[in-house]
Amino acid sequence: MINIRPMQIKDYLQVIEIWGKTENIGLSQADTIEQIDSFLNRNPGLSFIACEGDQIIGAVLGGHDGRRGAIYHLAVIPIHRAKGIGQALVDHCIAGFSSIGIERCHIHVYADNPAGLRFWQKNGWFTRPELVLLSKDTSNPVTVKR
Repeated sequence: MINIRPMQIKDYLQVIEIWGKTENIGLSQADTIEQIDSFLNRNPGLSFIACEGDQIIGAVLGGHDGRRGAIYHLAVIPIHRAKGIGQALVDHCIAGFSSIGIERCHIHVYADNPAGLRFWQKNGWFTRPELVLLSKDTSNPVTVKR
């Protein structure tokens, strides 16, 4: 039987191993144990794991900025895919967002990830062709002179 529960920092080592082995998940310095611990503390009850016994077989990070939700790093180990586990993890995130008044959620999917795009679109997510995602690394912040 599959059990879904909120992610805790004690789950990190199993979760990061799953994410690291999953295609089309980009890991960065934002995924260190310290960063994930901070993320979980800022966003309680919005990230989940799926377990079979003591083994974690799937995980998802959910967070928000007070206005919009965001889902990151949804992964289910390959032998457990196509069983509804990914959708169940996402459903838990969406229910969490709804319970705190977050009415819309976003997900970033690599453009060259057709399987990922099919998963999200099959489950009611829609592309936003009028939007373009822009990013900037903050590790070398701009100094503003005043």
